[in-house]
Amino acid sequence: MNYRHAYHAGNFADVVKHAVLARLVEYLKQKDKAFRVIDTHAGIGRYNLASVEAGKTGEWQTGIGRLVESALEPQAAALLQPYLEAVRARNPDGGLKHYPGSPLIVRHLLRSQDRLTAIELHPEDAARLKSVFAGDFQTRVIELDGWLALGAQLPPKEKRGLVLIDPPFEEEGEFSRLVEGLQKAHRRWPGGIYALWYPIKDRKAVTAFRTALTETGIPKLLDIAFEIRPASNEPSLDGSGLVVVNPPYTLESELKVLLPALHKVLALRQQSLWSLEWLAGK
Repeated sequence: MNYRHAYHAGNFADVVKHAVLARLVEYLKQKDKAFRVIDTHAGIGRYNLASVEAGKTGEWQTGIGRLVESALEPQAAALLQPYLEAVRARNPDGGLKHYPGSPLIVRHLLRSQDRLTAIELHPEDAARLKSVFAGDFQTRVIELDGWLALGAQLPPKEKRGLVLIDPPFEEEGEFSRLVEGLQKAHRRWPGGIYALWYPIKDRKAVTAFRTALTETGIPKLLDIAFEIRPASNEPSLDGSGLVVVNPPYTLESELKVLLPALHKVLALRQQSLWSLEWLAGK
């Protein structure tokens, strides 16, 4: 409960995660039928990049700060446009003063018929999130343990949509909870799209996590890994990953454009890697 994303908002992991998230939402918008996005660990929604917390780490400067100043190839720029428009919408006077968390990025991209359920356990953060979305009939904020939501909130009445599972990884056993939570959710709603975020810090734990996902028998699992530096002796956040369950048929080809473009901008050492791997299906 002591984790605060304010220290890390807008860092490289956020950029990659939110760029992929935007592509998933854009895919869902290709059909007129309404959909729902469920964000299980939603945070406070909006982050002040001039805050004491953000200033202590400065992580956003080598994340979204680099990206907005970079000249991108046209194809990559087009794919990133929805995400970057959501960021710019929070900075109407130009520059970078605020960074939108995943609920605000999703909300920016929704159409009038679509809905967002944003779930946050921490009482103070949930209260702040509710204030961000006060009066917004398309968004419901729930103060609840996100792991419980994987049972209580599924399937959504729309029967179309996306579940973002983005735990803070501040407690032991988060990788196991991700696998168990996905299994529970997938049993209730096998046709949904799921995006599971994870840190690349403990390499053995990541390998075991990927193996455990493969052993679930869930038929379509695409693993996205993005590293900004190679492994070192000292434990550090060398990268992050996102496992997408039931990925849109367009996603793999889009990521083959996006990931190298983002890596060129965000990698601290070019010998680090990005990868796309089907853990199950294709």
